[in-house]
Amino acid sequence: MNRIIDLELDESGAWIASARGVRGCHTHGRSIGQALRRAREALAVCGVDARLADLEPVIHLPAAASAAARSYAAEREKLERQQASTRRSAAAAVEILTDVYGLSLRDAAEVLGLSHQRVHQLLSGPSAHAL
Repeated sequence: MNRIIDLELDESGAWIASARGVRGCHTHGRSIGQALRRAREALAVCGVDARLADLEPVIHLPAAASAAARSYAAEREKLERQQASTRRSAAAAVEILTDVYGLSLRDAAEVLGLSHQRVHQLLSGPSAHAL
């Protein structure tokens, strides 16, 4: 069972944790992890069996901090898509250079600016089939 835990920074920098739907179930911690551990304990004190519950943190930040975090997440997602595309291009290039043109792994690596180990991974690793 999931339990939503709202986390909010107070003026001292501590995280205030409140369990949604459980009246009076609040605690705090110096870190998000500590606040979540203490939230589990607070739930038990409030009569909720939270030993096996999945705690789902919902972090509330000031607007500027939220905007910065969202911007970073969007850029990271864009980078991950680009990296996946680059891996697919590299695998295709290695396949063409080695299978079609008969280059050795070391020569294909030299042409592509990769290590021969990476070229081998692109050809035979599990990621080669996923690309």
